[in-house]
Amino acid sequence: MRVFKFGGASVKDANGVKNVVKVLEEVGHDNTLLVVSAMGKTTNAMEDVVNAYFKDKSLLPSAVHEVIQYHDNILHDLFPNDKHPVYDKVKTLFDEIQGFLVWNKSPKYGFVYDQVVGYGELVSTTILSAYLNEIGIANQWLDVRTLIKTNDDYRDAIVNWEKTQQNVTEKVDKRKLNITQGFLGSDDNNFTTTLGREGSDYTAAILAYCLNAEEVTIWKDVPGVLNADPRYFEKTELLNKISYREAIELAFYGASVIHPKTLQPLQRKEIPLHVKSFINPKDKGTTVGKGIGIEPKVPCFIVKKNLVLMKLSSLDFSFIVEDSISELFKLLHDHQMKVDLIQNSAISFSVCVDNKFDKLDELLNLLKSRFKVVHHEGVSLYTIRHFNTEALTSLQNGKEILLEQRGKETVQLVVQ
Repeated sequence: MRVFKFGGASVKDANGVKNVVKVLEEVGHDNTLLVVSAMGKTTNAMEDVVNAYFKDKSLLPSAVHEVIQYHDNILHDLFPNDKHPVYDKVKTLFDEIQGFLVWNKSPKYGFVYDQVVGYGELVSTTILSAYLNEIGIANQWLDVRTLIKTNDDYRDAIVNWEKTQQNVTEKVDKRKLNITQGFLGSDDNNFTTTLGREGSDYTAAILAYCLNAEEVTIWKDVPGVLNADPRYFEKTELLNKISYREAIELAFYGASVIHPKTLQPLQRKEIPLHVKSFINPKDKGTTVGKGIGIEPKVPCFIVKKNLVLMKLSSLDFSFIVEDSISELFKLLHDHQMKVDLIQNSAISFSVCVDNKFDKLDELLNLLKSRFKVVHHEGVSLYTIRHFNTEALTSLQNGKEILLEQRGKETVQLVVQ
């Protein structure tokens, strides 16, 4: 069986949905499971709904209406007959969102976030499944929340592999074209959980692992894995082949084409991963699999923006050693800070983190009671994998470097 993942850009409008059909017709769709993200920028729009719920409920009706209207436009383009059953199915899903926002009593942002935001994927797959059936491509729609079971760490849930394997084995018919959602799971109380932003790639890998899939293909609006993000770097080059190890390194440093968690389950069963263009589906793209290094071997540039650099030093000039470093990492863990870089000396410790859960102020207050703290918000972390002098010089040119760290294969620069 094959697993295909289509991201939001591939189904952002009616033409995108029709192009998915074109891809399936060109590459085949027998014995295939489709993992599909929310349409376009729906996840961002759903986050606006959650923020309105917590910060200003007067904005809630318009925030919800915007999401409904966006999908209504796509529905009308795909299904001119507004009596088509898919309209009622989509309406039911939006009614569930609005009902939850009325009866919910939980004050926890993460819980509410997961119950609301995940509807983007449920709606997108409902529309795609109905359209495929309408044009004669029979398929089975599956609620991924009945497949992937997790703990209740909302917004960053951990997979229960044993229960997930059992569910996938029982509920996925490998003889059919199956359609399900990325990003989502459910906890033991059947509340929706999410696997982290951009978690649909990870979903595809989880399901591929449980299905012993032949391969996974991620369909993107780029020709494959490039050596740099074209949004931030002018000259890019397609990487034809990447080993699992190399891809995991790139993903760890923040390469946006592949989700960091995606590669681990695939590597365990040596399931090849292809990254291809949904614009030119017959092009070879990039293959990630067993092997050594990358082809061609060129410098790879990665940038992560809007991070926080904290420089800590002891108040009494005592060494920062095992006990204090252990305390620091516990604080970072407790405040859900993702650590992207660390550097320490005898009496100082620097750490670059992603403040994605907005707990920086609370953390800083605790740190300042124990350390001298200097912090810089809004910094960018540049990484060059397989760097050379020319690549490093071009990146450093005209930038204010706050911190530099280099090893044999990799150099990292924190830039203001």
